[in-house]
Amino acid sequence: MKKSIFREYDIRGVVDRDLTPQVVRDIGQAVGSLAAERGETQVIVGRDGRLSSPALCDALKAGIRAAGLDVLDLGAVSTPLLYYATHTLGSSHAGVMVTGSHNPPQYNGLKIVIDKIALHGEVIRDLRRRIETGDLRHGHGGERSATIRIDYIRRLSDALQLPKPCKVVVDCGNAIAAHTAPPLLRALGCEVVELYCEVDGRFPNHHPDPSIPENLADLQAAVREHRADVGLAFDGDADRLGVVTDAGEIVWPDRVLMPLAEEVLAGHPGAGIVYDIKCSRHLTTLIERLGGQPVLWKTGHSLIKAKMRETGALLGGEMTGHFVHADDWFGFDDAFYAATRLLRLLTRQGVASAEFFAAWPTGLNTPELRLDMAEGEPFAFMARLGTQADFGPDARIITLDGLRVEFPHGWGLVRASNTTPSLTLRFEADDPAAMADIQDRFRRRLLALQADLVLPF
Repeated sequence: MKKSIFREYDIRGVVDRDLTPQVVRDIGQAVGSLAAERGETQVIVGRDGRLSSPALCDALKAGIRAAGLDVLDLGAVSTPLLYYATHTLGSSHAGVMVTGSHNPPQYNGLKIVIDKIALHGEVIRDLRRRIETGDLRHGHGGERSATIRIDYIRRLSDALQLPKPCKVVVDCGNAIAAHTAPPLLRALGCEVVELYCEVDGRFPNHHPDPSIPENLADLQAAVREHRADVGLAFDGDADRLGVVTDAGEIVWPDRVLMPLAEEVLAGHPGAGIVYDIKCSRHLTTLIERLGGQPVLWKTGHSLIKAKMRETGALLGGEMTGHFVHADDWFGFDDAFYAATRLLRLLTRQGVASAEFFAAWPTGLNTPELRLDMAEGEPFAFMARLGTQADFGPDARIITLDGLRVEFPHGWGLVRASNTTPSLTLRFEADDPAAMADIQDRFRRRLLALQADLVLPF
């Protein structure tokens, strides 16, 4: 069993190479054993729309039953619905989602919840120890099925009625969000234009990752063509959201977080807002101006949620599009819920979405940039960079997660991804000259370490 599949905040690998049915069965038995130690007698299971997910889900369920726990199978659902089930069904606070999230089609993985909390770090890695040492329970659990989608849609549509209807283009990228997003939006009173809302694990139109601008091109065109009020895109398991204005402009998640933060702080003055290392410095300034407590933290949905629990923060977000509401929701990342909160804000304001977002501060910035490497190389590269991080006398280096280097006129970031073998980078600056200066400093430093890098900037 490969050590590399046990990531910081989930389990992930290439199907048949890293993740075989036997591997997933063993992990299921380890999860069942851990859940039993925490007092559970049942584990809730769901799966996304990938071609490999049904077989891997069967293996997972067999492993959980082999630990003597019962399985409650939700079938094909989005990750937020699995999280929702662990909070609302009452029969279990443990769950496992079979999903490759936003990774390429040949990948799959597991997101694990115990005590309503997504596992991360050493707790995930300890599952491998259990398997290798035989620290596993044995028994004969049962299995039954349940449906959660209708209850979930009813709860959101009852709680978050929109002041007036709006026209929405929704791009599900042929992923599992297609089962929930269109009916939810219609229940809210929206006129819905569906784009790639047929589940197809081959992802024939574009990859379901709204953090990559190219994947939003069709949504941008459709919003303009249909004269929609806004466009919404979901990733492979619907815990990440992308937003496009009526003018066809992409709104990056750190700017989406701004009006969401204002709304939370209006109802809860002084609340904490947690956001990841890739987010704009304008977000920090805005939260402070609104009287909130800005908390800059590491990238990773499980890490953001853990920091929210630690600090009592009521909202969290990531540049990848994860949004976590804990004011009037359960404190898990849910793109459907975040989209609904955003639509309520937009319809309350009564202005075009492009005008709405133009009111929020912004600077010159890049999307998240990716530099692919061989497995294991990114963290080794970052270790070397950390010992040679000379970016000039005016640089302030933050080593919270990778290297975020702040300058008087902007900042740059390079870090090792926890989900794919790659470096991720992002830059923000006051103007084009400042952007060129910051990127040049990074370019010289990175190429000094490895001259053959093909940099994405």
